Amino acid sequence: MKETSSWMAKSGPQGDIVLGTRVRLARNIRSIPFPATAERDQLREVLRLGEEMVPLLKKLGEFSFLKMAEVESLEREVLVEKHLISPRHTENPQNKGVILGKHDEISIMINEEDHIRIQVLEPGLQLEQAWQVANAVDDCFEKNLDYAFDPELGFLTACPTNVGTALRASVMFHLPALKRVNQVNKVLGTVSKFGLTVRGLYGEGSDVWGNIYQLSNQVTMGHSEEETIEYLNGFTEQILHSERQAREYLMEENRKLLTEDQLYRSYGVLTHARSMSSQEAMELLSDLKLGVDLGIIQDIDSDVLKQLIVQIRAAHLQKMMGQPLPAEERDRLRASLVRETLSK
Repeated sequence: MKETSSWMAKSGPQGDIVLGTRVRLARNIRSIPFPATAERDQLREVLRLGEEMVPLLKKLGEFSFLKMAEVESLEREVLVEKHLISPRHTENPQNKGVILGKHDEISIMINEEDHIRIQVLEPGLQLEQAWQVANAVDDCFEKNLDYAFDPELGFLTACPTNVGTALRASVMFHLPALKRVNQVNKVLGTVSKFGLTVRGLYGEGSDVWGNIYQLSNQVTMGHSEEETIEYLNGFTEQILHSERQAREYLMEENRKLLTEDQLYRSYGVLTHARSMSSQEAMELLSDLKLGVDLGIIQDIDSDVLKQLIVQIRAAHLQKMMGQPLPAEERDRLRASLVRETLSK
């Protein structure tokens, strides 16, 4: 399994603020109950059908198929940390699977909440590109499977809130400047009124660490996929504008010295600390990325910092050592990894 996915390894458009873009489509097979109520043999049949799709996807690239029951628990957690599967998909792994693109830009969960969940990840702000790829994968599936679809309601899904297009698009923002000027809640606090939602780094139920926020649509009925993408793009532009204004404010003549001092202090801790929790590392790396993106701190690749945000997580560290580690040892290893990476 690759240590770095393509969306983690490089920046895309607006990459100083937008870490990545995701488009997800939920689909189900008409004649089989949703996974929560399906019998074992029915789930096994869906898994078989998913595996049979792998060679049919070859026109879109190289793919591999993993049966979750055959993947070690630590490897499953690594897949979660890389955003390739959901935490839910690691539970009760029997009759669950995932299809992965060669560079992890495409992942297709089999028998998660729905029979099929197609996900495309792109670096930076690339909602249209992610949607086009997801649509191409969906077309391939639809030619070979009988989807559960209603002419009036649209695609039928296990969760009623996904019925319709069953499209969830999200943008992952890094908003350290808005947080520093105490404006992040004001900027993001009203999005729910417009059919959008804000979550943490790992989606629903996750905490906001390192000033990373995910903005995604909540409404899947009454709008086409293209309209949803356009709508989310519009809000994204507003948030980008607000974050850039906040960054300009931090660099004004009477504030620049304080900003530089605070960001260099975080840099100093990262390059010298001997033990570091995951949350502390995320917050400090957020400061360092801001310093690099503002041009305050030189000779550090912002893409390396983006990779570290994932590599410092618990499962990645334990995979690096090839064994489970207690929290104290993970904190030591995390600090060592950060020091060594930044020293290069």
